[in-house]
Amino acid sequence: MLQLDVLRHGQTIQGHTLRGHLDDALTAEGHQQMQDTIALYLQQHPVWDAIVASPLQRCLSFAQDIQQQFGLPIVTMPQFKELYFGDWEGLTLQYIHETQPEQLGRFWQDPCQYAPPQGENLLDFQNRLQQGCQMLLNQAQQQDWQKVLLVCHGGVIKWLKCMARQQPLTQLLTMPAELASIQAIYLKQNEHLQLSIQE
Repeated sequence: MLQLDVLRHGQTIQGHTLRGHLDDALTAEGHQQMQDTIALYLQQHPVWDAIVASPLQRCLSFAQDIQQQFGLPIVTMPQFKELYFGDWEGLTLQYIHETQPEQLGRFWQDPCQYAPPQGENLLDFQNRLQQGCQMLLNQAQQQDWQKVLLVCHGGVIKWLKCMARQQPLTQLLTMPAELASIQAIYLKQNEHLQLSIQE
């Protein structure tokens, strides 16, 4: 079983927009939020065997700082990028609600059936993340990693929580994933990939 400590990035310069695959940087406050979370966590837990990060700089830049701080191996995995929001990237939910209320409403009510315009379907997002988890598990077994820090995005964390709690994929958007929060998720492989959560 692999312990995956999942850290969401902190505040970014794009603020309260749907960032998706936009490569915006952390603000100084966002970086400090993540640093504070890690410092508090490491007061009570041992350090990781490795770090895995989304290649987007709001995750990778901080992961590289932690790598240098602790001398850990780091792996960049594009499978753990955020959901791609297509035409909605860089827009606020308020603006989308005002200009495309029907499309936003359909996405909110049934995200498996209705993707953002030109965006990534939630089932494709799930397939990408399952592939990433499988690749990560395989690498962890080869390297004898027991505990990994995954620096990633809100949508990724929501999916991990959804699967670990055995909730339907349609519940993904209602899962919490606070900025700079950390959550332990456990991965193991039997006949299928299995996820569990430490609440």
